[in-house]
Amino acid sequence: MAILALALIFQSCSSHHEEEEKEPTFLVTSPLQKDTIIYTEYVAQIRSASHIELRSQEKGYLQNIYVDEGQFVKKGQLMFKLMPVLYQAEVEKAKAELNYTEIEYRNTKGLADNNVVSANELALAKARLDKARAELSLAQAHLSFTEIRAPFDGIMDRFHTRLGSLVDEGELLTSLSDNSRMWVYFNVSEAEYLNYVRKIKDKDDQKVLLRMANKELFEIPGKVETIEADFNNETGNIAFRATFPNPKRILRHGETGNILMPVELKNALIIPQKSTFDVLDKKYVYVVDQNNVLKAVQITIAQELPHLYVVGAGLQPADKILAEGLGKVKNNERIKYRFVSMEKELAEIHQLHAE
Repeated sequence: MAILALALIFQSCSSHHEEEEKEPTFLVTSPLQKDTIIYTEYVAQIRSASHIELRSQEKGYLQNIYVDEGQFVKKGQLMFKLMPVLYQAEVEKAKAELNYTEIEYRNTKGLADNNVVSANELALAKARLDKARAELSLAQAHLSFTEIRAPFDGIMDRFHTRLGSLVDEGELLTSLSDNSRMWVYFNVSEAEYLNYVRKIKDKDDQKVLLRMANKELFEIPGKVETIEADFNNETGNIAFRATFPNPKRILRHGETGNILMPVELKNALIIPQKSTFDVLDKKYVYVVDQNNVLKAVQITIAQELPHLYVVGAGLQPADKILAEGLGKVKNNERIKYRFVSMEKELAEIHQLHAE
């Protein structure tokens, strides 16, 4: 009997001990209230500050190409040359005509000085001389148009014609982009525009970041320099233009990306995204009351950050919320918990996703 009693006591104690071990301990935290900066993201189009089309100013055969596609060229560098035979002949003809009229003018002036011819004859000879000079200048201009030179430092685009081709006047040869400074355009809604104008009117230009197509941030921040005059009535948006220095020529004309515009939030309440759950289209968290009982509380999300939410309504800084294990509990359940500060929770989240 004594042995049986001891066995029952031991079994009872062991069972009670196992129940205590099975009772889980949950992590609980409180929202972090602090000033923070979030980034509003906009789809953007990247353009060169100087991007032009190079076209032929005369008709002729493309005699020489001195550059290559994608090449960096300097201002004034010779790029294309049309066959100049006809224009060279016109220059020689104009020079000969000028020599003739100069001789005629000198002879007429000598006669006029001796009162052999009238002043009107001298004036006509002077007019013919001026006309010959003008025609020579025009012929030289046409000849110079057979050479196409870079109007500024830039990068060549693809060729639209080939060596030996007959080029018409005004025909597109290539494009040239000065990529040292890039203009990035993005569209902003009317409400965001009004908030921007109110915030920025007494400050310097708004600094912005650029996320490139490979999801990396461009190394140099840009600034918003101008806003278009009118809203688009169809979309309700207005175009902003940010300027980015591009010393390494990484950005090219025609690229796409995303502008990240910082927005300051005062006394923002921040919680982990993993602390929330959805019921239909609404967000909830479990709040632990003074009796360690869970209460499902609906919240609204003001902003979404990587792995975090900024709470718009529904929570107070002093509230204790269930940090994890939401799928293991239910509403109005009493729990055993261990409190962890939000700062520590944020550090763990950052470390987890950094790995």
